[in-house]
Amino acid sequence: MSFLAAIGVLALLILVHELGHFIAARSQGIHVNRFSLGFGPVLWKYQGSETEYAIRAFPLGGFVGFPDDDPESDFPPDDPNLLGNRPILDRAIVISAGVIANLIFAYFLLVGQISFVGIPYATQPGIVITKLAPEGSSAATNAGIQAGDVILGANDRQLNTKSLQDIEAFREIIKKSPGKVVKLDVVRGNEKIAIEVTPEAKTKDGTIGVVLAPNGDIERRRSSPVEALTIGAGEFQRIIVMTFEGFGKLITNFGETASQVAGPVKIVKMGASIAQNDAGNLFFFAALISINLAVINILPLPALDGGQLAFLLIEGLRGKPLPTRIQEGVMQSGLMLLLGLGIFLIVKETLFQ
Repeated sequence: MSFLAAIGVLALLILVHELGHFIAARSQGIHVNRFSLGFGPVLWKYQGSETEYAIRAFPLGGFVGFPDDDPESDFPPDDPNLLGNRPILDRAIVISAGVIANLIFAYFLLVGQISFVGIPYATQPGIVITKLAPEGSSAATNAGIQAGDVILGANDRQLNTKSLQDIEAFREIIKKSPGKVVKLDVVRGNEKIAIEVTPEAKTKDGTIGVVLAPNGDIERRRSSPVEALTIGAGEFQRIIVMTFEGFGKLITNFGETASQVAGPVKIVKMGASIAQNDAGNLFFFAALISINLAVINILPLPALDGGQLAFLLIEGLRGKPLPTRIQEGVMQSGLMLLLGLGIFLIVKETLFQ
């Protein structure tokens, strides 16, 4: 059931994305002939007055189809309500609407998390080690660190302010100390102990193989709507910044960060684990994935929304679109690369994890 919940979350985010495109088109009177959730064989379909709605076998995808791309369409080529015949601004709104829908949805998911479930706040001093790396040995296990240990200090830096900034400070200390000893002040039960850990030096940024959390239970907040919206905005901004920083590191330091890229199998596993251990946090998981989906789609890469926006920008600068054969060649090449990457990640995460 937990895997089904995770798949359901991903399918919902894809539905939101495609609904963004669909609503932006129909609200402008632009013809839409297909709306599909998933890909592969059709499981169910319904023919509306103009649009065919379908659910397909594999839910990790979807598309909105326009008559412009359908050779069997009954609309004349000069119909002003075909997407390709609309001004650049109208087309840009349709293309970017999926990304905007994902961002708006993520924000309200965070507001829902804060209103009905809560978010972690430190209620006691220190940082808790909630989990150790599941596979093989790590710097933490080699140093004798255990799940449940509370870190009060690292290299004479006190981490007992009950602030979430303590976690970021600790991560920075570890990150900047690959191959160097970091001295920790740890509380285990009622005992205070000193532990020395040496972050792994395989990459430029050190790691020790632990999962961190504030020292305290999740506070179940029954905030007023204004409080929930304000706190949600802060969390939304934090995740946006974190996401762009992650993509920035992937670009500037690809060799050392590429292994952290997650494909659909790994994402489903993460979601299933969250659903099994604390289903309430699916709000936060869905918001995180929704923001990542939006950021990925807005990148100026072929076959993504950002790639189509790039073509519109070129069209605006040239005063006319690029030749159709060039656009189709670029988009098809990009689609093959994305499909190849997706298949590679699925095989890697299925057979080698």
